[in-house]
Amino acid sequence: MTIGRVTAQKEAVIDLQVCGPTGQTLQIEVVIDTGFNGYLTLSTDMVDTLNLQFVCTTPAALGDGHQVYMDVYEADVLWGEEKRKVVVLATDAGALLGMSMLMGHRMTLDIEEEGPVTIETLSPKTT
Repeated sequence: MTIGRVTAQKEAVIDLQVCGPTGQTLQIEVVIDTGFNGYLTLSTDMVDTLNLQFVCTTPAALGDGHQVYMDVYEADVLWGEEKRKVVVLATDAGALLGMSMLMGHRMTLDIEEEGPVTIETLSPKTT
């Protein structure tokens, strides 16, 4: 279970440990963005600090409809008790956690200042 909080700016945030390929780690606060269908965005400074492996450049549609090109990197993230390899988009803005990272989880929020944000793994569905 991951626990975060709702900020005074009305953003749901959690702390996340991101690891680079040669052991560098950053503990960062990420904003949960349900309008972002990717895994994670990090600032170019964070990407440089972690010495992340460049994968490619890809087109991306922003929330306002503008099309941009973003550099894609790969990183490991400590998610619960396991390390997950995720796709990272480099940006000039802050760190965002997207819906791909949240798939298979339940997120509950108490929408008030300092309200808890809880992310739990869903039980596997049986057929």
